[in-house]
Amino acid sequence: MSYTYLGNTGLQVSKICLGAMMFGGQTDVATARRIVAKAYDQGVNFIDTADMYHAGESERVVGGAIAGHRDDWVVATKVGNPMGSRPNEQGMSRKWIMRAVEDSLARLGTDYIDLLYVHRADFNAPLGEMVRAFADLIRQGKVRYFGVSNFKAWRLAETCRLANEAGIDRPAATQPLYNIVNREAEVEHLPAAAHYGVGVVTYSPLARGILTGKYAPGEAPGADTRAGRADPRMLQAEWREESLVVARELAAYAERTGTTSSALATQWVLANKQVASVICGPRTEAQWDDYMHPAPREYSAEDEAFIDQLVLPGKASSLRHLDPHHPVEGRIAF
Repeated sequence: MSYTYLGNTGLQVSKICLGAMMFGGQTDVATARRIVAKAYDQGVNFIDTADMYHAGESERVVGGAIAGHRDDWVVATKVGNPMGSRPNEQGMSRKWIMRAVEDSLARLGTDYIDLLYVHRADFNAPLGEMVRAFADLIRQGKVRYFGVSNFKAWRLAETCRLANEAGIDRPAATQPLYNIVNREAEVEHLPAAAHYGVGVVTYSPLARGILTGKYAPGEAPGADTRAGRADPRMLQAEWREESLVVARELAAYAERTGTTSSALATQWVLANKQVASVICGPRTEAQWDDYMHPAPREYSAEDEAFIDQLVLPGKASSLRHLDPHHPVEGRIAF
């Protein structure tokens, strides 16, 4: 396992981050603990969860799984997505951030969080209140570093300015969606992170399974797949015919060149020097083994050129795609 400093911090994290989104849900406790133990033995020291993953169960499973080696792990969790139906059980208010952190600490069974992300922007809430709340938590010792997730580049820049104003370090990390069929982060987000010294921790390197090549264009997905189970975020964010076509071409190229689609897609993300770590989120132990199995060969300039032909730099696989969680904010009519 190789390690890198996260942004401009002195914190070293493994290039592979264990994503725990499935833990406490589709991944049972026993399987999750085996995966965490394997990851630890393989040198992984970075684990990612969130308060809203399975209504807090992911955090509970993670806390129990790492309890014997807590200080060896860099534990990242998130705040901001709804945890209840009431108005102040979500968002970026001081009231909710403070309460949510106490709840996360209890579920994780720890007295500090290494890296706390705001999970997504609350479009109508002031960024300054969020940053000042994080500053207080850092000074209290409950949070070591803070980060942002699913932020536009301008919000990342403004968050850095507000951190300077609050007298704390800038965000240690930003967490954007980034994979072969979703390259929009290359236009503004990744250059902004590099400019401001913010570490980039990407998620969904396999486009929620599409880039494994297991889905065929024009055919219904298998019942035992994420798409076949009608996972809402899969269908909203990734399920589009153009990506299935790209995945099929990638699989054929991988077979011709002596590798696999999964290995190639993950190598492609890590080949970007602006990426510090990539979150790999398994549902099964076999999926984790696949992530961690040594790639059949090294990533090459030929691979880069082929993938650029599949999806242009800075673009997505389809111009018609719009994730409802990330609306375009530049047009206000009527």
